[in-house]
Amino acid sequence: MTFFDNAYEGVPTWDIGRPQGAVVRLEAAGEIDGAVLDVGCGTGENAMFLAGRGHPVVGVDLARAAIDRARVKAAERGSPARFVVHDALELKTLGEAFDTVLDVGCFHTLQPTDRRRYATSLRAALRPGGRMHLLCWSDRNPFGYGPERLTRSAIRTAFIDGWSVESIEPEVLETRLSVGEVHAWLAGLLRA
Repeated sequence: MTFFDNAYEGVPTWDIGRPQGAVVRLEAAGEIDGAVLDVGCGTGENAMFLAGRGHPVVGVDLARAAIDRARVKAAERGSPARFVVHDALELKTLGEAFDTVLDVGCFHTLQPTDRRRYATSLRAALRPGGRMHLLCWSDRNPFGYGPERLTRSAIRTAFIDGWSVESIEPEVLETRLSVGEVHAWLAGLLRA
């Protein structure tokens, strides 16, 4: 059992029971297009929100416990979002192509040595010209717990091959932590 499967024995701090505000704003601004892959989807709130807005959505997560919960929620809500246990470093084996990729909280869990491999994996699942939205912990967070704080430079370095970094802007990541939200980066990336 992985750390993430263990985390889902309770309610993890990142499972806020609704879509992230940043995802809602991206969709309202027309920044989410066509078929969507939600990488590290957890219990599926972002995926089900986007599916409810008419996007075909597949959510993937390595944690079986998260996918099991997402499938139950989707059935209860009548959501067409699909959920699959899958490794984010092996998206080519998913055998599907998407117009938009969403990553809310997956990238910042990766070891630095896996980040470029992750970017390559994402390229295999994203159609040429497709867009990725990445929401991750920022180095602007002052406290000493949680995932690695990432710099803009670390994001740019990971997505150097076959990507165009359109923007990396300050954002917040809503959590169940006592602080309520943490500093994050919202990166917009275009697949070459």
